[in-house]
Amino acid sequence: MLTIGCHLSCSKGYLNMAQVAHSLGANTFQFFTRNPRGGKAKDINPADIAAFKEYCDGEAQIKTFLAHAPYTLNFCAAKPSVRKFAIDTLTDDMMRMENTPGQMYNIHPGSHVGQGPETGIDLIADAINQVLTKDQSTMLLLETMAGKGSEVGRTFQEIQAIIKRVEVQEKIGVCLDTCHVWEGGYDIKNDLDGVVEEFDKIIGLNRLHAIHLNDSKNDISAHKDRHEAIGLGHIGFEALSAVTNHPALKHLPFYLETPHDKVSEYADEIKMLRDAHCD
Repeated sequence: MLTIGCHLSCSKGYLNMAQVAHSLGANTFQFFTRNPRGGKAKDINPADIAAFKEYCDGEAQIKTFLAHAPYTLNFCAAKPSVRKFAIDTLTDDMMRMENTPGQMYNIHPGSHVGQGPETGIDLIADAINQVLTKDQSTMLLLETMAGKGSEVGRTFQEIQAIIKRVEVQEKIGVCLDTCHVWEGGYDIKNDLDGVVEEFDKIIGLNRLHAIHLNDSKNDISAHKDRHEAIGLGHIGFEALSAVTNHPALKHLPFYLETPHDKVSEYADEIKMLRDAHCD
């Protein structure tokens, strides 16, 4: 069965997110751990967590979800205060994730802001090494990026360079974003097999734990990071459906981050992709 969901608000708690996901026909979901622009996270309610687990194990049959770090975190910032904020937030979030053991947490690697990719890679890995421990059950994912500005992580080589510097190897993985890799220059529309093979050769498919499934408002290699609804962008429905059906990818959870005015609009995309999925 296709494991697919969308991005939801956590403002009303974990149980509410699971209920909304289930109502949309989803069997997973993604959420920001706190305001996407940063700030203090809402206190976790133990009763909500207990009800959430019971609902997921029962009616909803939700086995996995993906937490997303705020956009404001920059693990390779030139300013020490900005970098400290990112490390402190990641530390807090990874501790909070242990309330729901065995899940995944996604980060944007960061922007080197003129320091150069190599320095950025070293700083990102150092930040992760300050936070990640063997005792944690959460898998930390590095997201593939579009290459906007001085973003680190546009190429598979840059992602792998970070990974190989991480000390707790068993807790580090990758979330591939279809819009990002397309705008980063990887032709998943006309050469999906080739892109998958390149990912496996450079990073290893064993590192790939989740996929952000998004169309793109821009053509390949635009480096702008502009998501579009499924089938309305330059990648197109056929190519994105092929991603969910690829033998090396179809077992992974897929998360829609497509632009919609209402959460309910995700239901059509989920159904459309499910109908085209070959179990």
